[in-house]
Amino acid sequence: MYLQSHPLCVRCLAKGRYVKATVVDHIIPHRGERKLFWDRDNWQALCKSCHDSKTMTEDRYEEFHYPEGRSKSL
Repeated sequence: MYLQSHPLCVRCLAKGRYVKATVVDHIIPHRGERKLFWDRDNWQALCKSCHDSKTMTEDRYEEFHYPEGRSKSL
């Protein structure tokens, strides 16, 4: 439903390109935190290319924080 309301990639659009969004991205990685996962203010529409690029650069090196009550062991 979100992509129906936001059909274009926001990063491409900022560069003047009209590219279909295919991924609902979390602006701030949720890292398993449910409240942040479902926060629509934390969502943005991205194409796969922009999403993959963001994930590998911006999101990749942030420290992982386990939600309260979850075990850190695998």
